[in-house]
Amino acid sequence: PATERDDEQPDWFTSFDEERRRREKVDRLRACHELKARREEKAKRLKEQYRNAPIWMKKQKTSSKLPSNEHGDLDTVGLDADDSDLLVPDYSSDAENETLKMLESSDSEEEVFAEEHVRKIYYCSRTHSQLAQFVREVQKSPYGGGQVPVVTLGSRQNLCVNQEVRRLRSLTAINDRCLEMQKKKQNDSKHKRRADGQTEPKRKRRSNSSGSNGCPFYRADPLDSFKDLVLTEVMDIEQLVSVGKAVKACPYYGTRLAIPAAQLVVLPYQALLHASTREALGIRLRGSAVIIDEAHNLLDTIASVHSVEVTGAQIMKTHSQLSQYLERYRSRLKAKNLMYINQILHILLCFLKVLDKGKSVVPKAESQNDSPLLSEEADTTLQRLNDFLFEAAMDNINLFKVLRYCRNTKISRKLNGFAERYSEDGHGAIQVKLPSSRSCSLALPAAPPTNTGRGEQVAVVMNSPLMVVESFLSALTNADKDGRIVVARRAKVGQSSLKYLLLNPSVHFATVLREARAVIITGGTMQPVSEFKDQLFATCGVEPNKIVEFSCGHVIPPDHILPLCLCKGPSGVEFDFTYQQRSNNAVVDELGRALANICVVVPGGVVCFFPSYDYKMAVYHRWSSSGLLDRIAKKKQVFWEPKLASQVDGLLLQYARCIEFNSKGDTGAVSGALLLCVVGGKLSEGINFSDDLGRCVVMVGMPYPNIKSPELAEKMKYLNSTMPRRADGSLASQVHYENLCMKAVNQSIGRAIRHSKDYSCIFLADHRYARPSVRDKLPHWIGSQLQVCQDFGTGFSATRKFFISKQVKK
Repeated sequence: PATERDDEQPDWFTSFDEERRRREKVDRLRACHELKARREEKAKRLKEQYRNAPIWMKKQKTSSKLPSNEHGDLDTVGLDADDSDLLVPDYSSDAENETLKMLESSDSEEEVFAEEHVRKIYYCSRTHSQLAQFVREVQKSPYGGGQVPVVTLGSRQNLCVNQEVRRLRSLTAINDRCLEMQKKKQNDSKHKRRADGQTEPKRKRRSNSSGSNGCPFYRADPLDSFKDLVLTEVMDIEQLVSVGKAVKACPYYGTRLAIPAAQLVVLPYQALLHASTREALGIRLRGSAVIIDEAHNLLDTIASVHSVEVTGAQIMKTHSQLSQYLERYRSRLKAKNLMYINQILHILLCFLKVLDKGKSVVPKAESQNDSPLLSEEADTTLQRLNDFLFEAAMDNINLFKVLRYCRNTKISRKLNGFAERYSEDGHGAIQVKLPSSRSCSLALPAAPPTNTGRGEQVAVVMNSPLMVVESFLSALTNADKDGRIVVARRAKVGQSSLKYLLLNPSVHFATVLREARAVIITGGTMQPVSEFKDQLFATCGVEPNKIVEFSCGHVIPPDHILPLCLCKGPSGVEFDFTYQQRSNNAVVDELGRALANICVVVPGGVVCFFPSYDYKMAVYHRWSSSGLLDRIAKKKQVFWEPKLASQVDGLLLQYARCIEFNSKGDTGAVSGALLLCVVGGKLSEGINFSDDLGRCVVMVGMPYPNIKSPELAEKMKYLNSTMPRRADGSLASQVHYENLCMKAVNQSIGRAIRHSKDYSCIFLADHRYARPSVRDKLPHWIGSQLQVCQDFGTGFSATRKFFISKQVKK
């Protein structure tokens, strides 16, 4: 054994080896200290240099009025233009490693500097606003003075300081334009070096632009200065943008360069949970600690990040663009490139045939708004991956080779540049006359508007449809048992879609658990936690003794919260909001009478959550016709959650102003506002109804998801087949179904209490909340104090006493 061999070593050898290790450790520490001292000295000089700059380290609100874009970004280029930058490089599958090395050596996304990674903490949350809030708390702490190097990562959309790029409307367009400008910068520098200063001026493709020769903020020296500044002071996103403008450096790439030396890295979910994104950012988890905040929806987030949907319109557009690309450059492409491009075109046709149930489909349209019609009614089916590949006649195609070709040649970027250069409408709709006498038969149809499911009609703008297709092809390489393919056939092929549905989130989270030294999953409404243990940790092979569960009480005193379960209304009608009974007018009217009484004794704002938008509107119309809404409006002005996301901010502003204006009214006057919301909607998460904005939260019924949903049904079937029954005999699918409901409840009722001095009452209007199994899944700080009221009078009296006591203390 190795231990015996070590014991046989002479003492002088062991002492020498220990001394060598000690010296190496001292040298490393000395080098780190010297590097930190140099970085701080450089940062001090830079701060002195830029201290008078008006934007230096000052938070500022970015103006929403960006420079206007005149008639698109690119001017039309003739057929005789130099298109060498649009050609995919020569590719040989027999020399994939050499090709990959050659391409990666010139890849603009590679880091300019290499630095040893230190052990660090990765903190991630769902939104940039939550990350900014965390950074502000770090700034207030003893570690906020720069003793601990902290770096915040964000998207190009949040960190870009190039106004030419920021003016673009979509995140995809911003990413594509950024990469294009980097490539242009590298191509120009290589062209100059080859010609020894005797180059001919290249034909300009952009009407105005500081970025026509590459992004002016992507330069080595400014990026190095930006990195040093970031590592010596804790900054949030706004401050990073301000510093980037001051030193003329890109904050997006500057923060990436700072990752190796940072001890605390703050980043969004996507950057941590997606393996390819981690690799692109240079994130190394080995030996580090990972903290995932707001993790109540972690399982759904992992599944969402790795689930991919491609629409028929995107497939047709990709086929149209790629066909025209092939037709134009056929004579200039090598045999291997022609083979793989034809293979991709074949795959796209296979997808379209599946969407059209095997009929012959030609991806062209007679007019801009037409798509090939389906003769039969629309339907949705789920298939295993292998079954889908057989049906699509793709089981003989090596998808790994196709994906490797796409990744190494970056054909999606080339195709996007081709579409953008020959675009007439600025959205990638190619109308190009080919040099031959025959024209391309695949005229590109305009993308049809897409209904988001929330009442919004959004035009699909697809600058890089091949990227979406690549993501879907990558999903098809997953294990057959871990996911399903959802084939949604609609009235038109362009409106149909193929979606990869991930059923096993642990397969992608296992890498994080395996590489990280410790993983901390935290949140304010984590109950029920059994789902994390069963579906995430146990399936990843984590031993139970390595899982430590910790739960603490709320920061508020116990007398600042009044949770009540209302089993009946004022007239004695039972609150039964099951799907079969919730449309009963007697139950709906009883809810209105209860809410009218609650509004009399509750000051400020009342927030009422309904299971769905349709049910909320049905109740609203019933109350309007019965006169109950007028009765409620005598005490609270009524607002309701809109379908359009663009209207939410305006609604919240009106709601807050109404409460502020009426909160000091007389006893008989309007005393606040009532806000009707939807569980899982725009106001159920990320919105703080603190103080008078949310003195009372009413949860109507139990928001169970639609059990007839094909995706949910497949998920439940998968859980039953892969997980054992629980000790009480319940199926895994049943537990999952109940947990989906209770997680939504906990997230919604948690909107009320937002700080240590806040107080609020919570009404759970349904007799089912009195069940012990349901109470156990409420947060402990709510469930431990929940009072079950078998009659409405008991709850009403407790509520009146609760708010009277708060007024007396004031």
